[in-house]
This record gives sequence, structure tokens and C-alpha cells, in this order.
Amino acid sequence: MLAGVWSAAGLACMPRMALAKTALRFADVTTADAPRSQALVNIFAKELGSEYEFQPYFGSTLLKQGTELVAVQRGNLEMALLPPSDFAKQAPEFDILGAAYVVRDAAHLQSIFESDVGEAFRKIAREKLRVEILAPAYYGARHVNLKGDKKIMKPEDLSGVKMRMPGGESWQFLGKAIGANPIAMDYAEVYTGLQTGAIDAQDNPLPNDKLMKFYEVTDQIVLTGHNVGFGLLLIGSSVFDALPEQEQKRMREAARKAFAWSTGEYLKQEKELVGFFQEQGLDVYEPDLEAFRAYAQKQYTESPLSSSWPSGILDKINAL
Repeated sequence: MLAGVWSAAGLACMPRMALAKTALRFADVTTADAPRSQALVNIFAKELGSEYEFQPYFGSTLLKQGTELVAVQRGNLEMALLPPSDFAKQAPEFDILGAAYVVRDAAHLQSIFESDVGEAFRKIAREKLRVEILAPAYYGARHVNLKGDKKIMKPEDLSGVKMRMPGGESWQFLGKAIGANPIAMDYAEVYTGLQTGAIDAQDNPLPNDKLMKFYEVTDQIVLTGHNVGFGLLLIGSSVFDALPEQEQKRMREAARKAFAWSTGEYLKQEKELVGFFQEQGLDVYEPDLEAFRAYAQKQYTESPLSSSWPSGILDKINAL
């Protein structure tokens, strides 16, 4: 009788066991309707297959911005999509990827991570951070968006302008490197900060400006293109290393396929959004880009931040 009971119990458990999936909790600061978010939910998760359960948390609903990397390292989160500045908090070598005018555009970003340069950064992430970089995700070029009608044609014109930048030394220095007075503020607080005057400006890719409706509380967009906004999709090394090699390859390919789609969407949006913002009454124009580039380069080369850049890496990036 006991044997029969145990046999029945075992049969009852089989469907539950057969349906067991690998949970992949994912956190990001952006909204669920952003192209990169849609790419992860509609392409990446589906390409992984039914044995994985992708659990996304958008809009910092699970973790506060800036805490995701540590959460992955502690095993409280499996995946995240983070800017190089977050990596640089523990591995300063990543600082160069967020420096003004280093990554030129979406194609250049892809080239970097398909080259030996990209493999060098993946190795640093594995050895120092215990995370695996799956693929880069392009968000768009960052431009200055501000209140008032003062023309910003050169870096000196931004002197005294309180511009929101994410927290962290490298982000704050980026704001300083283009002439502004950087103010640390969470992404979710930027709209109210502009509305109340706590800040005068913010910088983001054009699609983000529309998603967050910053155009409602600003007057102009200066097409500085000072930084290519992107994130690196990461997964904890302990999770990744436990997968068979074929599964690891499939996960990388799923990430590349997803972000190839979202990159196309961002590029399309960037072309269309200039007209949209002009229709909303904003003045959209291009400043003296050479003046901005020269100013930023001088700031970085004279800063201790560049001392963390791997020897010769800037030349290799420029050559791609």
C-alpha cells in the first residue's frame, strides 16, 4: 500500500517537475514600452525558449537605479542592462566607453563589441565583476535638452547651467566635460526637477526625451551628440557558467537579434523626432561640434579618469 502511495505521489509531481523553468529576473530603469524593453520581452525571451522564464522589471520597480550590478553579484538578480559607468564603479577600465565622443554611433558600437576590444572588456567583466556581457544595446546619441532661449553654440555657453546627470563620478564628469554644472538626480525625478527649476537641463537620447515627456517642461534641444547612449546586457557568471555551451551561444545570439531590432527602431525614431520636437515648439539645432569635441578631449586627457583607460585602447577604438 505504501509503495502505491509513493508511486501515486511521484506521478503527481511529474508535471510540476517537467514544467520547471530557469527564472531570469531582469531589472532596468527605462519604461516597458521603450524599444530595448520590447526587444527583450518580444524577441530575446522568446528566442531563449520555453525552458526559461524571463521576468522583467522596468522603471526601477524592483531595484533602485545603480544597485543592479551588486544585486546580480549577490544572486538577488540574474540579469540587468547597465551603462558602462555602472561597470566602471568596480572596474575603472570601462570609463572610456562612456567618455564624450569615444563611441561614434550605433555601427561603431557594434564593431567595438565584435572585435578584440570587446573581448577584452568581456574578460574584465568576467574576472573583476563576475558577470557575463551578452551584447550591447544602442539607445541613441545623447543631446542637451534645456529650459530658456539662450543659444548654446559652444561649451562655454553651458557654464552655470544645472544639468541633471546620473550619479557616479564618470557620469558627473561627462556633464562637466561639455561645460555644464552636473547635478546628480534619479531618472524618475528629472521631469519634476525641470518643472520646479531644481535643474535647468538634462541630457538623453531623443527617444527617451519623448518617452519621459521632457519636451513639456523644456524649450530647446541642442544636438551635441556628445555621448552614444548604450547599455550592456549582463547575466551573473554563476548562472551563465552553469549553462551548456550550446545554451550560452543561444543566449548570446538571442541578445544580438533582439538589439539589432531595437537599434533599428531607435535610429528610425531619431530621424523622425527632430520634426516632432519642433512641432511641440522646441528650438532644435546643432552647435559647434568641433568646439565641443576639442573641449571634451582636453577635459578628459587632463583628468585622472583617463589614467584608468587600458593602454592603447583608445587608438584601437578609433581605428575600428
